[in-house]
Amino acid sequence: MPAFLRLGLAAISGWLVYLSYEPHGFWWSALAGIALFWLTLVPWPRAVTARVGMAGEAQERPSVRFGALVGFTHGLFCYLFLLPWVGEFVGAMPYVALAVSMAVYALATGAFGVLVARWCYGFAAFAPVYLAVEFVRSSVPFGGFSWVRLAWGQIDGPLAALAAWGGPALVTLAAVLVGTGLASLIDARTRPAGALAVIVPLALGAAAGLGVDRDGSTVGEATVAAVQGNVPRMGLDFNAQRRAVLSNHVNETLRLAEDVRASGTHLDMVVWPENASDVNPFADTEAASLVGVALRAVDTPLLVGTLTRDDVGARNTMVVFDPKTGAGDYHYKRYLQPFGEYMPMRSFFRKFSDLVDLAGDFKPGDGDGVVRMGNIPVGVATCYEVAEDDAYRRAVRNGAQILATPTNNATFGFTDMTYQQLAMSRMRAIENDRAVVVAATSGVSAIVRPDGSVSQQTKIFTPAHLVDTLPLRDDETPAVRFGGVLEWMLVALGAALMAAATVASRRRARGYAPEGTE
Repeated sequence: MPAFLRLGLAAISGWLVYLSYEPHGFWWSALAGIALFWLTLVPWPRAVTARVGMAGEAQERPSVRFGALVGFTHGLFCYLFLLPWVGEFVGAMPYVALAVSMAVYALATGAFGVLVARWCYGFAAFAPVYLAVEFVRSSVPFGGFSWVRLAWGQIDGPLAALAAWGGPALVTLAAVLVGTGLASLIDARTRPAGALAVIVPLALGAAAGLGVDRDGSTVGEATVAAVQGNVPRMGLDFNAQRRAVLSNHVNETLRLAEDVRASGTHLDMVVWPENASDVNPFADTEAASLVGVALRAVDTPLLVGTLTRDDVGARNTMVVFDPKTGAGDYHYKRYLQPFGEYMPMRSFFRKFSDLVDLAGDFKPGDGDGVVRMGNIPVGVATCYEVAEDDAYRRAVRNGAQILATPTNNATFGFTDMTYQQLAMSRMRAIENDRAVVVAATSGVSAIVRPDGSVSQQTKIFTPAHLVDTLPLRDDETPAVRFGGVLEWMLVALGAALMAAATVASRRRARGYAPEGTE
């Protein structure tokens, strides 16, 4: 009975963490979920276990193996709810496989969580342990899958402002510390320290928020537009309708041009989504003509998402078209989505499913992430790239004064995917102290201020355009300068704590440690 109780609570804790992500956005739910998760890993007092039929110390203290199972259950129930969009048009098998593979990493979270839970103040040690596992999940194999980071669910909470100081890694660490601190309040021995673990991160987050969106670093402003042309039909087959998608974006750009002329607005740039012109305008004269129609109408630099090919191979490309000089700077997508834009170990995975042939064969770029639109350096992170820390940090270090997230979410229909991705763009705005222009083929497109707030956004699967005047910034936040180093230090701390907990456990098992010291 107690084992099932712990597993049941672990499942609930995973579901609570899921509720923190968009479009639900209950940031506090993740804190409650982590608190409950921690309680499934700690030894339970004899008085509690006796009520559910437990007897004996061995049953009161979960084993490392059982802790791993608890961690897996927590992760599985979170990711099964979080990632259904993966299977929207390719079926349940890839979605479930991804959720299970992400939950496998949580085996380590649970196993090492049980070990540090044997320390009096183990709740504080669990935060860097959790972060270390999240780092590995976001890094390996094939570049990892950083979409499921705990930090993304904190975008509307007080901890989000910490992103400017340490990026999503610091937000994750703070969220776990608050969660375990809340759980520790039930134990009189750890209550004072637990209270500090709750109060300090929240207070620091609130204080950090006072330094976000600093006007002192503004060097100018730009009036920008995002165009959402929409697609004829959602689904994987929309790519067969490439000319219609291009025409939709041209037509919406013409409507944009009419609106700005009527209002007397001067546009400094227009951003189209990823895949807005999947018909390569460098190889197709009709596509080039259509892009030219849109470009002449707005008479300002236009960032166009297209597909190109060079000596290396196929590229997912964002290219700037200027009304005076024509094609200019380009951004080849650097961080490609495995199993989507390219297929690692294609021949091996084909043995299990022919769905692997739906994956593309794009080649990554190696640029600095910046394109110039007129005289404005713009940082570009195309779709999946927004989940990668280095994408925008690299761009800002190379001079980007404003950011753009061109994306194509049409494949995933009316699922939560587009809202989860928008949350990432919002946190990147805070992290980098830059406004972000999100342009999506089918929505949600948005204008994000440097403080992470959304000033405008579109409805999903609706042709629309957005116009706003945004600040241009030239500062570098601590996260841009030192975020990578800080994350490595915190991960190293987590790894050291894992090692220390393992050594302490082995010493106790061999009888070198007195009973009750862990």
